[in-house]
Amino acid sequence: MTRTHRFALLALALLPAVARAQTAPDTKSGDAMIDKYLAAETDRVNKRFLDGAKTRVEWEAKKPRLRQEYLDMLGLWPLPERTPLHATVAGTVEHEGVVVEKLHYQSKPGLYVTGNLYRPKEPKGRLPAILYVCGHSGRGRDGNKTAFQDHGLWFANNGYVCLVVDTLQLGEIPGVHHGTYREGRWWWQALGYTPAGVECWNGVRGIDYLVSRPDVDPERVGVTGISGGGATTIWVAAADERVKVAVPVSGMSDLESYVKNKVVNGHCDCMFLVNTYGWEWTTIAALIAPRPMLFANSDNDGIFPMDGNRRIIAKLRDVYKMYDKSEWVDDHVSKGGHDYRPDLRVAVFKWINKHLKGDTGAVKDADFKLLPGKELRVFPEDKDLPKDALNGKIDETFVKRAEVKLPEAGQFAAWKKGMVKALREKSFRNWPDDSPELTGTGGSRQEDGSSLFPGEIGIEVRVSSGGGATKPLDATIILNEGESPNVYRYRTERVRSFMEPRGRYGLLWTKKAPPNYVERSHALLGRTVDDGRVHDLTLALGQLQDLGKTHRWRFVGHGRAGVIAAYAALFNPWIEEVVIIDPPTSHRDGPIFLNVLRVLDVPEALGLLAPDVKLTLVNAKDKAFDRTERLYKLAGAEGKFQRK
Repeated sequence: MTRTHRFALLALALLPAVARAQTAPDTKSGDAMIDKYLAAETDRVNKRFLDGAKTRVEWEAKKPRLRQEYLDMLGLWPLPERTPLHATVAGTVEHEGVVVEKLHYQSKPGLYVTGNLYRPKEPKGRLPAILYVCGHSGRGRDGNKTAFQDHGLWFANNGYVCLVVDTLQLGEIPGVHHGTYREGRWWWQALGYTPAGVECWNGVRGIDYLVSRPDVDPERVGVTGISGGGATTIWVAAADERVKVAVPVSGMSDLESYVKNKVVNGHCDCMFLVNTYGWEWTTIAALIAPRPMLFANSDNDGIFPMDGNRRIIAKLRDVYKMYDKSEWVDDHVSKGGHDYRPDLRVAVFKWINKHLKGDTGAVKDADFKLLPGKELRVFPEDKDLPKDALNGKIDETFVKRAEVKLPEAGQFAAWKKGMVKALREKSFRNWPDDSPELTGTGGSRQEDGSSLFPGEIGIEVRVSSGGGATKPLDATIILNEGESPNVYRYRTERVRSFMEPRGRYGLLWTKKAPPNYVERSHALLGRTVDDGRVHDLTLALGQLQDLGKTHRWRFVGHGRAGVIAAYAALFNPWIEEVVIIDPPTSHRDGPIFLNVLRVLDVPEALGLLAPDVKLTLVNAKDKAFDRTERLYKLAGAEGKFQRK
C-alpha cells in the first residue's frame, strides 16, 4: 500500500467519533477573548474616517472611488439596469384635503414596491417632492407605510408631493430583513448581500418615479424617515445626488456603538452594509455633504445612544466646514426614547421647508385623522397580490453570483493569478499588516504540552501534539469551531499535531441567535469569523517557520475546516498537501468569506491549489468537484489530485 493510500485511509479514520461525549465549554474566557479582539479591530477601522482625507481637495479626489466602493458594499455595483418601473396606480382616496394614490412599481423585474403617494388636490406647477422611507412598524398586510401616513398628509397639505414606500420585510409583499440576525443565512455575507441594498435601490427607483411625474420639480427632492427609515435616508442620499436635502431620524450610529458597546444587537440587517473596504462608518454619511442634512435623534434612545450621535455630528460638522457650508448641517435632539414627538417632527418639517422651499416660517405639527390601514392597501386582498413577485426570495438574485469560466489550455497560471487577486480584494483585503507573522513571535508552552501562538490582538492559536513519534510530513488536523482533539479517533503515530484557530474548544464564545453578535460584528469590520481562522493559521505557521519547527505541512480537515485549511494553503508556501473529508460543495454552506460567491465557489477555490499543493478529497462524490479535477489537469498537475 502506498503512502498516499495509507494517508487516505487515515483521513477516513479521523471523522469525529465521540463528539456527543464532550461537555460544552465555559464561554466566559472565549467571550473575553473575542470582545478584546473586536474592540481592537474597531479602534483600527475607526482611524479611517474619510479614507484619511484632511482637506476638501483630498476628499473630492477620493469621492469618485469611494462612491463606487459604497455602492459595491450595498450590492449595487455595477449599478443595476434601470428596467421599466411599470408604475401602476391601483386606486385613490381623498382624505384631509389631499389625494392619496395607492401605487406600486418594480424596482427590478419582480421586485415590487408598494406605496402611497400624497399630493394636493389641485397642484399648481411643479412641486417639491419627498421620498418618505419607513421604519420598523409591523402593520401586517397593510404594510408599514400606513403607520407613517401623518407625514404624507402633512407634506401634501403643505405643498409637497410625498411618496411613502413600504420596506421589504414589512411591506404588503414581505421579504426578509433578518437573514443573519435570526435566520442563519450566513451566505448573505458570502454573496455580499444586504437588505440595505434593496431598500436603497427601491428608494432610488422611487425617486425615478417621482421625477417622472409632471407635478414634481426634479431639482427639489428630499428624503426622510425614522429608525430603519433613517438608515435608508442615508443609504439613498449617499447613493443618489438628486436628493437635495436629507433628514435621517434615529438611523445611524458608529462602530464604537455598534461593536464595542454591542448596539448591533438591537438592529436588523437592513441597518448595515457589507463593509468590504473596511470603512469608518460616518464616512457613509459624509458622502451626502455638502447637501443640507439634519441629523435628528432622541436623547434616551437605547439603539442610537447619544455618545455615538455626538461623535457622528462632530465629524459631519468638520466635513461641512471643508465646503464652507457649516450652516447646512445641524442636529436636533429630542427628549425621550426611540419615537417621534411633536418637537422632532416640527424640526424635520422646518429643515425641509427651509432647504426645498426657502420657507423659514413657523411650522405646526402633523395633526390629522388617520385612515384605517386597510383603506391604504395597494393590493386589497391576498388574491390580488402579483404572482410574479420575487420579494420573498430576492436575496437569492439581487446580487449576482460569479459564473466562473475555467481557463483555456495553457492559461491556468494567468487565470489563477487573476482569481487570487480578486479574492484578496473582495474577501481578504482587511487582514491587518501589523501581525505577529512579521515579528517572529514564538509560541508559549502550556501545562498540557500544547503551545499558544499569538494572532491578532486578543486571539490565540493552540497547537497541540497528536501524541507519539511523528515525522515532519505527518498530518496536522485543523479543528472545526468548538471541537476538542479528544473527539477524534486516530492513529497517533500518523498525526503530528492539531491546530485550533479562533472559536477553539475552551475559548468558544457565547452563541445566541438572535442577535449573533460575534459573526455580525466581524462583518461590520470588514471581516468574517472564517477569514479570521484562515489568518490565524497563517500567523501560527509564520511563527513556527521562524522557530525552525518545520518547513512543510500536511493539513487535514473535516467539512468547512478542510476548506479553511485549503485557503491557508493558498496563502502559505509551506503547506505541501491538503486532505478534506466531506468537503462542502459551496461557500453557501461555509466557510463564509465576504463576497466570495461573487468571485468563485468551493470547487474553483480548491482548484487554485494547483499545481503546487497535493489535494485529496474524501467523500467528494458531487459532480461539482469535477471542476476541481479539471483545474488540476489544466495546471498539468493531475497526479496531485485524488478523490477517495
